[in-house]
Amino acid sequence: MHKHIIKLRSSILVFLTHNMALPFLKFVRKPVPFPYTMAMLQNMPAGTLGNDLALFLQHKKLQLLPYYAKHDIKHILLQYDTTDEGEVSLQCFMLGNGHVSVPVAATVLYGFLTMPEYYKNFIAALKKGIVATNLKHWQWHNLLGEYSQHLTQLIYKNYNDRI
Repeated sequence: MHKHIIKLRSSILVFLTHNMALPFLKFVRKPVPFPYTMAMLQNMPAGTLGNDLALFLQHKKLQLLPYYAKHDIKHILLQYDTTDEGEVSLQCFMLGNGHVSVPVAATVLYGFLTMPEYYKNFIAALKKGIVATNLKHWQWHNLLGEYSQHLTQLIYKNYNDRI
């Protein structure tokens, strides 16, 4: 029974993010299309965010989605997996970092309501977001030639200084 609940919970989360939030954000925000192809990302130097994005997508067996690449970049730089726990943790980080939006709030609320076994991780991610470098003005698509490790260190510099 527990496995069925986890599977249902996961399906609902995927539906909410991919079928509700993505189309809503695309309509409301009118985002700039991702200017790179998978081949262009694969040809970037090893260790760069662009190349790491290509490797991430291949490893996770995901497609490069033009309006979702920024989200996948955040998974790489913030170091949260694409599991249910990782998705909600990423959004907790973003909420703590000052990114307040309907999809972020909905994902965080959904996670707290349905995934009590991960409360500690969600709260830790929220705290990390509060202390980490503010990402509000980062131009994600312009960072693809930068080295991922360096960007992650910049994000967590304030956090690591406090530990």
